[in-house]
Formats: sequence, structure tokens, C-alpha cells
Amino acid sequence: MSSFPGDDRKVEVSVWGRTDVGQVRSENQDAFIVAELRGSSENDGFLLGPDSPELAEGGEARVSLGTKGLLLLVADGMGGAAGGAVASRLAASVITETLEAAWGRERVQTPARFAQHLHEAVEEANRRVHERASQRPELAGMGTTATVAGILDGVVYLAQVGDSRAYLIREGEMVQITRDQSMVQELVEQGAMTREEAEKSVHRSVLLQALGTEPHVDVALTYHQLRRGDELVLCSDGLTGPVDDAEIVRTVGDASTPAAACDELVALANERGGPDNISVVVARIHGTGVAPTGPGDDLKRRTFELDAP
Repeated sequence: MSSFPGDDRKVEVSVWGRTDVGQVRSENQDAFIVAELRGSSENDGFLLGPDSPELAEGGEARVSLGTKGLLLLVADGMGGAAGGAVASRLAASVITETLEAAWGRERVQTPARFAQHLHEAVEEANRRVHERASQRPELAGMGTTATVAGILDGVVYLAQVGDSRAYLIREGEMVQITRDQSMVQELVEQGAMTREEAEKSVHRSVLLQALGTEPHVDVALTYHQLRRGDELVLCSDGLTGPVDDAEIVRTVGDASTPAAACDELVALANERGGPDNISVVVARIHGTGVAPTGPGDDLKRRTFELDAP
């Protein structure tokens, strides 16, 4: 359970995010959001994004979750003439605002309704990005990935379009809990390519879908029960290209704070040439509102089935 007045069963999250242009690109087309959901149009909870002054100052955030939850998001834009930056930032703001408003109005606040609103917020972002691209010729063809995590009552719900990844680390073991919606991933699953070949393929960035490129999008929705001490990592492929999974889990595990982990991962990607924009969000789960790891726990990716309309 999340924390209620007089209730000591708290879910606490230490969290931070970082984005960097890298060593090759001239513009950062990534975006990220960390937002404490308060259920009102004037959200006065914790909010961190690419333009937050706290990023330059350094710092750390520890959020004690209320009944509305926490939103984490990474988006990797694509498209010339600044289209990618427009798409990623528009998607991030639409998802945050749409979820905040709809979840705040919800009278039946169940996990199923939260997951439904998360799914619908990503669909709305697709509609708005596609609409903007249709209205402005210089933005034609723009799009963005979106990997969106909503944490509520000790469960993380993931809505995904594209190939920005989410990982869950538990007791030193890391599992990718998203599925890359890419051409090479399809080939790997068909047995036509090994994972090692896919990582080196010149086609590894060819996506099967992205937000805004088509009028409709198929949002993947999954969930995981969190345990005390779990760590979540959301990132763009500017990190996962030059830095492998073993290095990510080691860096996050060795870092004193999520902020330090973000800084060290960005630095490592840049040391490897920084071929793309780099974005990463790291969250550590604490509190008596989440159970410790126990027998039978696993990191299996589970699809969340929405009720039929």
C-alpha cells in the first residue's frame, strides 16, 4: 500500500534522471520526466525534467508516495529540423498532463483504472504528436519512443512504444522488462539473428513503431510486483548502445545514490564515444509498503490485460 494518514506502510522511492547530448549529435532529442502524481492540474509534487535547475545543481530526491503514485518516463525523439526534440518533449508533457488530469478525476481508483489511464495517456500523446506533425510541414515524419513507468501501491506498470528500455534490478540480477519494438528484435525472436549480432547490426535502430508517425499505435502494457531494494532503470539507446547490461547493473549497484548512478552511466556512454543522445532515470524502492524479496519471486515480464471497452 502507499502511505495514508496514520499509516506507516510507506512506499518510498529514491530517484533521479539525467539527459546528455552525447559526443556526436548537435542537438539533444531525448526527454525524460520524473513526476509525483498529485491528481490536480496544478501539481505541486516533485517534478524533474530536462530543463529542471536541480540538474545543474546536483542533488537527490526521495519521494514518499501518496495514493496517486509516481511517473517515470524516457522518450527518444527522431526527425530532422528539430522534429525529434519537439516530438519527445511534446509526448512527455502530454503523457504527464493527461495522466495527472484523468487519474485525478477518477472516482474508482483501482490498479486496473490506473493502468488504463496510463495506456490512454500514451495513446493521447501519439495523437497529439501526429497532429502536430500533420499541421507543420517542417515537422513531417517526426516521432518518438516512449517508455513510461507508473508506480502505484508497490507495483510498476509499464507502457511502451519503441525501443527505449526499462530494466529491473533485484539482488544484483538485472532483467530487461520491456521488449524492443525493433526489426532486429523480431529477427532475434525468429531465430534469424543472435542477440550479439543484433547489438552490432546497422539496422538496430529501425523501429516497428513510434509515437506520432501513424494515427494509431499499439501500446505494450506490462507490470511487475516490486520488492524492497529493487532498482528500476529507464534509458534511451544512447546508453544501451555503448554500455552493456553487465556494466549498467554494476554501475547502478556500486553508486551511492540514483543521482550518482545517472552521472556515472552518462559519463561511461560518453567515454565510449557518445554516439547518440543519452537519457537515464534510476529509481530505488524502499519502505515498509513493499515486501522484501522472498521465495517464489521472479522478474518475469507480465502483460497487463485491459478490460474490453
